[in-house]
Amino acid sequence: MKKVCVLLADGFEEVEGLTPVDYLRRAGLEVRVAGVTGRDVTGGHDIRIDTDLTLDELDEDFDAIVVPGGGKGSENIAASADAVALIKRHFAAGKLVAAICAAPAVVLHGACGLLSGRRFTCFPGLERNVRGATFVAERVVVDGNLITARAAGCAGEFSRAIIASLLGQTAADKLAETVLL
Repeated sequence: MKKVCVLLADGFEEVEGLTPVDYLRRAGLEVRVAGVTGRDVTGGHDIRIDTDLTLDELDEDFDAIVVPGGGKGSENIAASADAVALIKRHFAAGKLVAAICAAPAVVLHGACGLLSGRRFTCFPGLERNVRGATFVAERVVVDGNLITARAAGCAGEFSRAIIASLLGQTAADKLAETVLL
């Protein structure tokens, strides 16, 4: 079974963090939710989540790392040396890294330096902070082992792209049909 780690930090955008958890589990992926700022994480709209484990309790590799946005959540993930190392290690191994909203610009580019020469999208306006990469004004952009998306309203499509990458287009289409995406 393919394994996915979703990173949550205080201030994360709830729709961007929880939609992938829900949709990926529905598709049959094993999903672990790791708290970057502790086990009990509070989203940007004051929804509290008890994560499966904390980032420092992770002792396994994953087929994909998912990084939700939310301005403060992205900043908190970017400030975590352990989160940055995890993302960079998986990306360098050719494994899937998926980020949405502020996370492509703040985490993948700013903290990890991973967008160079790649196509990406992010929350409108944050692309101005990214140099050396090609911004594409689409809802979801797939570039090899990198998936990026614009904002909370794209969370379903973002999740579908992750499923397609890990399990194939048929599984992604089945999930989309099941939830009327």
